[in-house]
Amino acid sequence: MGTRRYTLRKRAEAQEDTRARIVDAMIEVHRDLGPRNATVSAIAERAGVQRLTVYRHFPDDASLFEACTSTWLQRNPPPDAAEFEGVSDPVARTRQGLEALYAYYARTQRMWAVSYRDVGEVPALQGPMAGFETWLDAYLQALLRGWRLRGRCRERLADTLALALRFHTWQTLDTRGLDDAAKAALVMEWLAGVAGGRPAQ
Repeated sequence: MGTRRYTLRKRAEAQEDTRARIVDAMIEVHRDLGPRNATVSAIAERAGVQRLTVYRHFPDDASLFEACTSTWLQRNPPPDAAEFEGVSDPVARTRQGLEALYAYYARTQRMWAVSYRDVGEVPALQGPMAGFETWLDAYLQALLRGWRLRGRCRERLADTLALALRFHTWQTLDTRGLDDAAKAALVMEWLAGVAGGRPAQ
């Protein structure tokens, strides 16, 4: 009985190791070649397994992309809005949040660049990417708290900040040669104009 339990445990460990290798291979192919080129054949070759083995662990593209995305985000978590919850001044709070997100984009830009590039062509990627957009919306709301603006002025501030938080905005400013502090400073100037000239700290 003990031998059988040992054998089953070793088999389960081997299965888990194989699954982890497939996910790691998927992340590498996704990053290096882009999601639209992340074929099962390419993943199997990178993982050192047969295509059938990939299908045994992940029967469809949706499960494969979900595992890839969730694992990658666990290893590369976006900034936590709780880190600036205690900052009462809305300008300082917003700048801190922007700088944290921009530093994150700088560290992970390759993965976001290929993901946004290919998302329209890869249906299985659209769910995970929509999840990140939902996270961005929550991050936006965390930054907006504390701004004592109402009506149209608040709406314009929210719209401007929503644009500033998107990866494509960071990417565009990066091509202009701005470092992350300069990007955040520029956005704070935009927000100061929307907020009626409040100085950006």
